[in-house]
Amino acid sequence: MSRKRRRELEALLDEILTDAHGDEEQLWALRQALDDHVKVPCSAMIAGEPVTVTKFDEDALSHRYFAAYRQWMGVEPLTSEAPRANRSARTEPLAGNIDVVALSRSARAARCRILNTGEVITLRAGRLWQVVPGEIATIKPAKEWTYGGNPYLSGTIEATRLDAKAIGLTPLRLEPFGDWDPAEEYWGEPGDPVGAWAKKIIKRGRRSQFEMEQVIPGEDPDDCSDPIIESNEKKDAGDYSGAYDILMGLCRADLRCLDAHAHLGNLSFDTRPKDAIRHYEVGVRIGELSLPADFNGVLPWGMIDNRPFLRCLNGYGLCLWRLERFDESLAVCERMLWLNPSDNQGVRFVIDDVRKRRAWRHDEDE
Repeated sequence: MSRKRRRELEALLDEILTDAHGDEEQLWALRQALDDHVKVPCSAMIAGEPVTVTKFDEDALSHRYFAAYRQWMGVEPLTSEAPRANRSARTEPLAGNIDVVALSRSARAARCRILNTGEVITLRAGRLWQVVPGEIATIKPAKEWTYGGNPYLSGTIEATRLDAKAIGLTPLRLEPFGDWDPAEEYWGEPGDPVGAWAKKIIKRGRRSQFEMEQVIPGEDPDDCSDPIIESNEKKDAGDYSGAYDILMGLCRADLRCLDAHAHLGNLSFDTRPKDAIRHYEVGVRIGELSLPADFNGVLPWGMIDNRPFLRCLNGYGLCLWRLERFDESLAVCERMLWLNPSDNQGVRFVIDDVRKRRAWRHDEDE
């Protein structure tokens, strides 16, 4: 077999077996792919002899030969009590579109939650790049089936939208930490002019300051492990796929992990700002669920749990600038300076360029 053909087959297997874990699930996924894509009767070759395939019988073929292989390997054969696939798969299209919120996404499948029932499913559909964790997708169903108690759905993505209030998340806690006083902040050396952006902040005077709850699923305080750090280390080592998988796993565990959205945006920022902005905005909108409409407080960078939300805001504002949505970018810049007047992210160095509608340059955010 040629290398090209082998790579093609490996890619096909990767597509079929996405989200299929263990031997039984993989056998069922292969069976499902045959049902979906191979019309019977059809011609085939077995042991060099031409045959006609009339149906695919997983029980009579796959399980028997797989059991023999396990026996040859010295592995305990599968017993009749092993979990079996649910054969009551619905083959007719389901009536009506459904709305799901995406929890995570791989190359060929997305983990989603049906909005009106709360049921978590695995979605298989084309053009899954349209789905970003935290967004709502409208699906036209094609087929529904269950394996090992886990529901699956195939269909067509009709549309996507972002509506953080509709996805049913518990807002992150907002803890008060006294007042922030501009008189105690550094605004430059004595005699130096104060930036125009800072004058209205100083004039406003004291304001309440808060720290936003940070959610990091899987964090282990006992061994100081941090999935975000692990993802960044993989990214720095060139393992973008490994970094991506960790971040998607965090989103799947809890969409309120704002740092996962921020770092997913970072993975796309350099080359695909139109993709990156969607991750950043999801993080911004979920964080905003914690902020009252009239929120006028401070979220200092020095309180580290505020940083994921501020990172999402910063990435969102930079992407808006890159995409020449100047007015929106300017509003985000001004908001960031108001929320974090110490400006640890350097917004004050770019806000004039955004205001003057100058095109973004790669070195502007460094």
